[in-house]
Amino acid sequence: MLNPTDKKPYSFELAASLLSLVLIIAVLYFLQSVLVPLMFSILISISLYPVARFLEKLNMHRALSSILAVILAILIIAGLIWFIVHQVIVIGHDGTNLQRKFLTIFNTIQHWITAKFGVEPGEITARIKELSNRALSNAGVYLSAAFGSVGGILAGLVIVPLFSFFLLYYRDFFREFFFHAFSSTPQDKVHETLNRIYDVVQSYLLGLITVMAIVAILNTIGLMIMGIQYAWFFGTLASLLMLLPYIGIALGSILPAIFALATKDSYWYAVGIIAWFQVVQFLEGNVITPNIVGGKVSINPLMAVIAILLGGMLFGLAGLILALPLTAVIKVLFDAIPSMKAFGFLIGEPEKYHLKRYSTMVLLKRWKLKDKIGKDEK
Repeated sequence: MLNPTDKKPYSFELAASLLSLVLIIAVLYFLQSVLVPLMFSILISISLYPVARFLEKLNMHRALSSILAVILAILIIAGLIWFIVHQVIVIGHDGTNLQRKFLTIFNTIQHWITAKFGVEPGEITARIKELSNRALSNAGVYLSAAFGSVGGILAGLVIVPLFSFFLLYYRDFFREFFFHAFSSTPQDKVHETLNRIYDVVQSYLLGLITVMAIVAILNTIGLMIMGIQYAWFFGTLASLLMLLPYIGIALGSILPAIFALATKDSYWYAVGIIAWFQVVQFLEGNVITPNIVGGKVSINPLMAVIAILLGGMLFGLAGLILALPLTAVIKVLFDAIPSMKAFGFLIGEPEKYHLKRYSTMVLLKRWKLKDKIGKDEK
């Protein structure tokens, strides 16, 4: 008979961890109407924590500092929404001229297709109408899945600030909960893991805001150089779309490119806008983000893309936004659980020796498999 105090085999611990992970994902899916606002609230409260701490150092009561921090976030988000809506209204005043220009562009493309491929204009119009109706129908389904009903959106506008306030106000209470929940784990390890989660999420959020600001400035400078109207609006909108990782800036280039087609005499302006935004995206991924965020949020690109796809499947549009910070938190937890350390390693960034020319030799030496080097090199 096995002694209860005997160490359980690794396979048992791994199976238990994987089963727990599957159950957690199932719970997340079925309770997403509550958990998605809660997860957004956790991210917001973590980003507002330095503000609340600063106010408390001014001898302000914790409840008041938490309320003021949440109000500050509401004002910033409301200001961004007002800026976008106001600019859309301003651009809409020129709607007649833009519509006339788009019709001219459409007729030019239509005549070119007719001359090149012999397709009648009526067939082109019917096909475009069919594709447009299908796209609008699919868009309605996606938007409904992403945002839910109007009542759900309004409820979220109330619930998220409320959750954020309580998470800030009761933060030490929740921290002690984890000490109780993991009482069998050394308390210093629980404390260290919680601090690590905070550091990773804080680095991601503050880094994202900083990078978005830099990208907005770069986008705007490029649009101004090309003489595009409303450069600040298009540049800022494209940077806000960075909430959708990897595809945000590319999507953000489409609207100013279409606007350039409608307002400029040459299609090269649209080509230039797309090219410039791609340059900005390259700089963001390879220079700006690595230098600002550094190695604190270490997720390799393959796992990041997989996380984004899974997040979209699980929570829709909200999942695309939450995917990377949640994956960063999961990596911290995996690193803290002995049976899941291998998966934490898999999520993280490769080391430099993994990418060298003779990385196989280095790897085998690292794992003391020197006798296998000759066979693998043959």
